[in-house]
Amino acid sequence: MTNADGLLGGSDVRALADALGLRPTKQRGQNFVIDANTVRRIVRAADVGSDDVVVEVGPGLGSLTLALLDVVQRVVAIEVDPLLAQALPATVQARRPDVADHLEVVAADALHVDEVPGPPPTALVANLPYNVSVPVLLHLLERLPSLRSGLVMVQAEVAERLAAPPGSKAYGVPSVKAAWYADVTRAGNVGRAVFWPVPNVDSGLVRLVRRPEPQSQVGRAAVFAAVDAAFAQRRKTLRAALAGWAGSAQAAEDALRAAGIDPRTRGEQLGVAEFVALADARAALALT
Repeated sequence: MTNADGLLGGSDVRALADALGLRPTKQRGQNFVIDANTVRRIVRAADVGSDDVVVEVGPGLGSLTLALLDVVQRVVAIEVDPLLAQALPATVQARRPDVADHLEVVAADALHVDEVPGPPPTALVANLPYNVSVPVLLHLLERLPSLRSGLVMVQAEVAERLAAPPGSKAYGVPSVKAAWYADVTRAGNVGRAVFWPVPNVDSGLVRLVRRPEPQSQVGRAAVFAAVDAAFAQRRKTLRAALAGWAGSAQAAEDALRAAGIDPRTRGEQLGVAEFVALADARAALALT
């Protein structure tokens, strides 16, 4: 049965795929949402409205795209699959001709997108391809500074990592790097049955609210290098784990003490502010 608001149901998704001769691939993380209530829920959770310009990554056959177009000013959909990128405007035109001109499709790999056409985007709302979800999220937060908020669906385990606080078991590199850009919280769970094909993992929703980036003397790249080094050997104390990054274990200890951090601490105990202090301290010591 067709939804009155033009949203796609399971039979619609399969019919569109059949018409395109499409077979979803794991390589591109293609699992299409077939439940209209789920996309309505995502749009509500995203808290977007008529003033928003939304970036959507991996729109696929258009399930979430159609729900967004019903609410926001404009959707810029980034799709790496040429077949899907070409088909999406026709799907929207057929089902919601009244909002078809509010859609722009960018046929590209989101990891290589440095800007999007039109007005500066205000929100990222997407069912991110699971195999590249974290790199895509961090890349777009970096490259599109006008993004004020985001609501993304990712693998449940990744959602837990992104929103994990310091000291928790799931806390790691994605947690710290996402926290550089935004306040990150869990926004709910999504079961497997709303996808086609059905994935072998559960999904989770993650909400991001942009905040000012930390004040750092050395900048984001240098801070992120410290984060990567700290978690590369996360079972080791920071004095040992950061030896290669600092030049020696003693240099690591000196930088840690200068930043007010116990050298016996492990990486999962530090928040983004502590990593900023650490990278700045190392740079300052290198100048002495």
